[in-house]
Amino acid sequence: MKQILITLTLVVLSSILIETAFAQVTATQSVSLTVNTVYKIATSGNPGALTVTTGSAGTDALTSVSDNSTSYSITQNFGNTVKITANLDAALSAGYTLQLNLASSKGTSAGSVDISNATSGSAVNVVTAIAKGADASQAIGYTFSALASAGTLASTSKTVTLTLTN
Repeated sequence: MKQILITLTLVVLSSILIETAFAQVTATQSVSLTVNTVYKIATSGNPGALTVTTGSAGTDALTSVSDNSTSYSITQNFGNTVKITANLDAALSAGYTLQLNLASSKGTSAGSVDISNATSGSAVNVVTAIAKGADASQAIGYTFSALASAGTLASTSKTVTLTLTN
C-alpha cells in the first residue's frame, strides 16, 4: 500500500509540474494608430545668377537667360487636390520677366509661368492635381528676360517661395 501511495503521489506531482511547465501567461495591450496630414516640400539649393548680357540689334527684347540646375521634392498624403504655388517677395519692375517651370511626375505642371508680379497675396499655380505620395528630384527651371527699353537692372536678389497647399 505504501508503494501505491508513493507512486500515486509521484504521478500527481509529475502532472502538476508538467502543467506548470507548459502553462501560458498572456497580456494584451491596446495600441492607437494615427497618421496626420503631411505636407513637405524642399529644394536642392539656389539657382545660379541670371544675367542678361546680349541682344539682337533692332530688337527691344534682349536675349533671355535660363537656369535648370535645381530641383524640388515633395511628400504629401492629403489627397489628389494639392498644388504648388509660387510667388516673389516683391514684384519686378515693368520690362523684366521671371518665368518658373516645375516638372512633376505626380501632378500637372503649368509649364513656364510668369511670376514677375506674383507676390504673397497673388501666388500663381505652378503644379496642380498632385496625387498622394512623393515626387523626388523634380526639375526647377528659371528664365529671366528683359526689354532694352526697361534699362539696366543693378544686381538684385529675389526670394521665390514655393508653397505646397490644398
